[in-house]
Amino acid sequence: MQKKIRIGAVSYLNTKPLIYGFEQGLLKDEIELVTDYPSKLALLLQKNEIDIALLPVAAISTITNAKAFSKFCIGAKQDVASVCLFSEVPIEEIQEIYLDYQSRTSVTLLRVLLKHYWQTRPILIEADEQYISTIKDKKAGVIIGDRALEQLPNFPYVYDLAKAWQDYTQLPFVFATWVTNQDLSESFIESFNQANELGFTHLNEIIASNPFPSYDLKKYYTENIFYPFDEDMKKGMTMFLKLAEQL
Repeated sequence: MQKKIRIGAVSYLNTKPLIYGFEQGLLKDEIELVTDYPSKLALLLQKNEIDIALLPVAAISTITNAKAFSKFCIGAKQDVASVCLFSEVPIEEIQEIYLDYQSRTSVTLLRVLLKHYWQTRPILIEADEQYISTIKDKKAGVIIGDRALEQLPNFPYVYDLAKAWQDYTQLPFVFATWVTNQDLSESFIESFNQANELGFTHLNEIIASNPFPSYDLKKYYTENIFYPFDEDMKKGMTMFLKLAEQL
């Protein structure tokens, strides 16, 4: 029996359209799907415990023989809504920032923006799982994923990191893309892309099966997140990785 290809995806709402086809049984004889948070997926791919990951782009350089092979990504060409810096004071008054432990890319993006765009140097603190409750006064925090969507109404100052990146570079931002360190056949890649694509014709079903009162998921999937890994997205990713190397 042929060994199944192990696919790792993030467990956030933003991934639901991409993994819908897999969950409906496409490629079920060829793949095994696991979900975790972004920084954990990078570790799993490094250890060869999975073969494909929806990998945070800041982690690509840590994977030997990494190849971005898919037509799809998790990106944004305007506000992404789910990757933000939350604060009770304006950016120039922030003294400390808690860094979300779940995403290496978002933390690296924050560092790039602090250096080049906002040109401020607050103290950066590695956060624990309870950090959101400690964001107050002049202590801000980066929050990503579904938790960020839930927090949008709760802070007077919310800085969307994708929008700040676009204001700085005039380029879109890629948070994650499908990466492998294996040799995949062209036929598998084509089937993989088709499985990814299926979710975009079933958004209403995905939204109905993932009730989320904190945010309009139709807007999230059709306006906030940009999924095609097109040339503009690749330009944005290249620029980000170049600036990240200079930190």
